[in-house]
Amino acid sequence: MNANEELVYRPINIDSWDDLATLFGERGAREGCWCMRWRLPRLQFEQQKGSRNRRAFKAAVEAGRVRGILGYSGDTPVAWCAVGPREEFVGLEVSEILAPVDDQLVWSIGCFFIHKRYRLQQVSVALLQAAVRYIEQQGGKIIEGYPLVPIKEKIPVAFAWTGFESAFKAVGFTEVARRVKIRPIVRYYSPD
Repeated sequence: MNANEELVYRPINIDSWDDLATLFGERGAREGCWCMRWRLPRLQFEQQKGSRNRRAFKAAVEAGRVRGILGYSGDTPVAWCAVGPREEFVGLEVSEILAPVDDQLVWSIGCFFIHKRYRLQQVSVALLQAAVRYIEQQGGKIIEGYPLVPIKEKIPVAFAWTGFESAFKAVGFTEVARRVKIRPIVRYYSPD
């Protein structure tokens, strides 16, 4: 990506399934995840990694139960961000580290996947901004993220799927809880 290139962001729907599948590739984004890690109980997620997760995710997209933003460079899909009301992410609901902070209605930013040619170029910041706009259009007022705080200079991509704290801060998220050193819970409050 060059400095002058602007990406376009669009909400996911069944018409863009092929674009998402192209972006995720044969591996399903990350080790057969197919964006199902937070959508299922952990054991079920592990048992159906790969093609079963793909089928489950596609069925959810077809039924309109998946929300998220796809980023495009021209016609090429290059980035993904999963969003939705927190209760749609079963894995978050049962996590001790990421347990609810309070009883507020919250939208969650669950994960990111950015094509390797577009990483380390501020795409995650622009993707977060697009996700915030989309959530606000859906009526969301409190938006929550679960970024990673790197403890080493180089972090394998496999561990960065929830985003980095610095990207969330750049968009205006603030920390509201931290139960472990490397995983804060951050929130963005939409202006009324």
